[in-house]
Amino acid sequence: MAGDDPFAEVARLLAERRNAVALTGAGISVESGIPAFRGAQGLWEKYAPMEYATIGAFIRSPEKSWRMLTELLSLCGGATPNAAHTGLAELESMGLLRAVITQNVDRLHQAAGTGKVIEYHGNLEELVCITCWRNFPTRERWKGDGSPPRCDCGEILKPNIVMFGEPIPWTAQERAEEEARSCGVLLVIGTSAQVTPACDIPRLAKKAGAAVVEINPEETRLTGTVTDIHISGAASDVVRGLLRSVSSLQKKND
Repeated sequence: MAGDDPFAEVARLLAERRNAVALTGAGISVESGIPAFRGAQGLWEKYAPMEYATIGAFIRSPEKSWRMLTELLSLCGGATPNAAHTGLAELESMGLLRAVITQNVDRLHQAAGTGKVIEYHGNLEELVCITCWRNFPTRERWKGDGSPPRCDCGEILKPNIVMFGEPIPWTAQERAEEEARSCGVLLVIGTSAQVTPACDIPRLAKKAGAAVVEINPEETRLTGTVTDIHISGAASDVVRGLLRSVSSLQKKND
């Protein structure tokens, strides 16, 4: 499907269908200084997820989980959007991209200016008490000194993110699946879509007739089975290339 120039082909699809959706994962934020969870520099090399990042581990030893969460908050707190984030916001402003479904919890899509963001795994800007369910802005309760923040009821607060063993918030999952079933193009950026149920989103889009465009440095499980066009490279480089091709196509059609 890609032909000789995959950038031109994707630009054509975006321009013709004008209802693209992006599914993004950790890979899109690596260039913002947030390491992917997996891999040599990943958080899971330092903190075994079953020990620190499951809801069961949090309930058993919230102080231990907060050692990992403090590092995650510190990494995300100093990060700024990169060209991939701002490029998607530009595609939205051009009327070519209608929504971003993100597995990330860093809020960088919103910081870049994207208006419609579905946070599949929650975000780090809010804390929740798993005893009385009160919510607080993270900046009001988290001191950043390693001590777990506490609720007014005395219990330790948890970031409002989906930990292993927790369900995806129903509203987010329902909205994401509806976007997947009704989009014309799905841009899969920085994720191999291995984690359930996020891995279903590209398959839902494909089954409904969307063109699936994968932007990842390497091939994934999606590449040989679901992906129509795979563009290899860093997310920011590829998104910049797509914007150039879209701009060129628009000038050609003017």
